[in-house]
Amino acid sequence: MQEILDATQPSDWRPLDPANTLYLDLASGRVVIELAPGFAPEHVANIRTLAKEGYWNGLSINRSQDNFVVQWGDAAEDEKARKPIGGAKEKIPAEFERASKGLNFDRLPDSDGWAPQVGFADGFPAARDPQAGKAWMAHCYGTLGAGRDVAADSSNGTELYVVTGQSPRQLDRNITTVGRVVQGIELLSVLPRGTGPLGFYEKPEQRTPIQAIRLASDVPENDRVALELLRTDSPSFTQIVEARRNRRDEWYKRPAGHIDLCNVPLPVRPAKK
Repeated sequence: MQEILDATQPSDWRPLDPANTLYLDLASGRVVIELAPGFAPEHVANIRTLAKEGYWNGLSINRSQDNFVVQWGDAAEDEKARKPIGGAKEKIPAEFERASKGLNFDRLPDSDGWAPQVGFADGFPAARDPQAGKAWMAHCYGTLGAGRDVAADSSNGTELYVVTGQSPRQLDRNITTVGRVVQGIELLSVLPRGTGPLGFYEKPEQRTPIQAIRLASDVPENDRVALELLRTDSPSFTQIVEARRNRRDEWYKRPAGHIDLCNVPLPVRPAKK
């Protein structure tokens, strides 16, 4: 894989769009998240507003469920004690899937147990059903989703979670997915597991304080993390997928001949100057 990356051309890479990049700043470091307005435009618009107005600043990570997710938001149980959401919308529609028409979809040839077809769209792991004309983001490691209650339209982006365990694909088309972590996932995956139901922390002092969540476009340029992502529609990415599908390393004695969508690496590197 590294040999393929070393041979890539500048055109094989794309920069992160600062307007669609979130920085989650913790005492332990920064988590960089790419938002997916192509899949969840209303949620992403709300998240942008919340970030611009500093909604999450001073709130906390309140849940770390083993082999599942890390979740953050307002920990107050009393609705009256919750932080106002400012200019963001209180109510927006569920965005579990979108029309597949017009979506640039780089399909994997491998079969999938959760969808008729899988691949990558706008750099995000995705799935689609050609007969239904629908596409959706897949719940892979690092996926960012908007937590909800029982009602499908009960999410508005104030409660967010990141997948830190084995890919829970059963959540596909049941929750609005809004992006993915591109750097710093280890800062979330190592958080102590919550001992309460569903991995929620039982005591306030167990929670991890959030210093700030900001859009990269609102951060001074010299404080941004300049990253490039390998284009999933590039020949180099196709080579990497095949190299992982059929490992030729000396250690492997039997190539698998198959790769799962969520096991496909999505390379990221510091931007070349």
